Amino acid sequence: MPVFSIVLLLFIFLFSFFGSFFYTVSPYALDAHAILLAPSFSHLLGTDRLGRDILARLIDGGQVSLTIGVGSAFIASFIGLIYGSLAGYLRGTFDKIFVVSVDLFLTFPTFFLLLALVSYVNASVWVLIVIISITGWMTTARLIRSESFKITSQPFIKILNIAKINKFKILMKYYAPILAPIYFVSFTFGVGGAILAESSLSFLGLGIVAPQMSWGTILSGGKGVVDIAWWVSFFPGLMIFLVTFSLINISNYLQSLTNKKELQN
Repeated sequence: MPVFSIVLLLFIFLFSFFGSFFYTVSPYALDAHAILLAPSFSHLLGTDRLGRDILARLIDGGQVSLTIGVGSAFIASFIGLIYGSLAGYLRGTFDKIFVVSVDLFLTFPTFFLLLALVSYVNASVWVLIVIISITGWMTTARLIRSESFKITSQPFIKILNIAKINKFKILMKYYAPILAPIYFVSFTFGVGGAILAESSLSFLGLGIVAPQMSWGTILSGGKGVVDIAWWVSFFPGLMIFLVTFSLINISNYLQSLTNKKELQN
């Protein structure tokens, strides 16, 4: 069990959502006398080129990055779960529509599709959650559909259909417990992917708009001074890496459990 990754992830969530109660420095306060200061006792992680405290900005930006990551991963995985399970269960015309829609979305590279969508709207937390969700549900849906086909082929499902048991009851009672591990694996992968997508957009100037901030915008703000002030970009990049690394470890563990369960069955 990846105890270290779970503890680290929990610490980062607590740091982002409750750190401001303990570290009360304003992330927006400008200080002309503290421009690009290196990490010290007065500014634990240094300051940026406007004299703003990096640690305070990491706390505030973490709330935005984690909200976008968890929110978009939940929605994308949920869409994939519903759409994929229905395609595998109902088959026929519904499954054909599923295949066409998934192939249509996968025709475009995901990141360029993100860029195209973001360029037409003013980015905000909720807008980015919706856009990243729209471009991130296909992989989960295909995995769920594949597993749903296996379940639908089981004799007991055919008997339930002949007995005209309510389809919603069949999906909830027999499909949901089997598909749940795949959903959670996809969700954990999705959180890391969503945080990276938001960070990439913010790094290009198409993500969160000031005065809001995320780890991606803080990272982007330091790219012009990285040769003289490494800390401005290093610490937000480190936070993104730690979250993604922890989620990948947890996802691998969940996937190994799922594989063991399938082998036992």
